[in-house]
Amino acid sequence: MYEPIRTKSIHSMADDDAYPHRSREEELDIQLAGHLSALLAVTDELGIDDAAEQIASQIARLRGTPPVRHAGLRRGSDTPALHRRAHDLAGRALVVAASRADTAVAILSAERMDAHAAALAEPRLVGAP
Repeated sequence: MYEPIRTKSIHSMADDDAYPHRSREEELDIQLAGHLSALLAVTDELGIDDAAEQIASQIARLRGTPPVRHAGLRRGSDTPALHRRAHDLAGRALVVAASRADTAVAILSAERMDAHAAALAEPRLVGAP
């Protein structure tokens, strides 16, 4: 009824050996290090040194090299916005760490989320720095 295909398909991919492929674990490592690097930049800008050191050590573990660090708080930075950004970044890192089964980063990310949520909930006095 049907005639078998006798020619090679033109829709096949080029030589697969020509392109480097990464495993799922390697891709998750790269993604997690990226989220942590963004979190580190915001944490450095907020001036939270102890948390920044913990994040930097996890980035160094994932990448094999220490991360580039941020100089510090910029003039006129909106601190609540930075805390919201850090909370979001820590949440993203937590999701990737959970899918990667990286307990150390998951715990660190959850702690950072709690700390930034607490900083956002903390009432500020009028005129306080």
